[in-house]
Amino acid sequence: MTPNHPALVNPTRMADVVFPGDANHHGTLFGGIGLAQMDKVAFIAAARHGRVDFVTASCEHIDFEAPVNVGDIVELVGKIVRVGRRSLSVEVDMVAEGPLSGERRHCSRGIFNMVAVGPHLARIGGVLPPMAEPAAPVPGQTTALAEIVFPEKTSHYGSLYGGNALAAMGKAAFIAASRHCRRTVVLAGTHRVDFTSQIQNGEVMITVPRIIGTGERSIRVVVELWAENLHADERRLCGSGTFTMVALSSPHRGEDNGD
Repeated sequence: MTPNHPALVNPTRMADVVFPGDANHHGTLFGGIGLAQMDKVAFIAAARHGRVDFVTASCEHIDFEAPVNVGDIVELVGKIVRVGRRSLSVEVDMVAEGPLSGERRHCSRGIFNMVAVGPHLARIGGVLPPMAEPAAPVPGQTTALAEIVFPEKTSHYGSLYGGNALAAMGKAAFIAASRHCRRTVVLAGTHRVDFTSQIQNGEVMITVPRIIGTGERSIRVVVELWAENLHADERRLCGSGTFTMVALSSPHRGEDNGD
């Protein structure tokens, strides 16, 4: 896979698993956290378009049509729908997916208006590039998951903390394995994880999972870890690891037997 492979850049897509800490007292995704996730996707989409810094000016037409339950995979996709001289609008869709059933339901959509700021504007002449035609999807393309690195995810060195990188890679492996077998899966172990480059504060962390083998109850997933510099339009491979996920016999059994 080359650094400009479409799996890394199109579309801007973020996926997560809703854990109890993200839920309200009803056992569904707390609306404020959902809005924050949508705003992150809008920021990444905007920055990928202009390659400058952006701030959120406003959001509009946000409707929550269905709840996202604890344990669901939540997927957010952002696309540019308007470009002005120094502002643009990003439409963000939120879809919930049952990891066992595969059922997908549209939960929310909203428009986020982003304004370009900062010294990097001079590099593009103070005017954002025009809106481009969306790239056609590639059949069988691997889904890449993007997440911006904020300070709370960094170490005292200012780069992504290794534990947070492992958590993101493990989550990508979980999503890939769940979608593959549609059974309750747990992490049984990692064969090897190598980190070859640091991901800095403000960069985008991209995880690309790929299933490389299956057994009777186990699934092996390779996850590549990429970094994207939003100002320079550069991507670099920062690490990779092999994760073994095990499908449980039933949602109520906890044993982690392999093949």
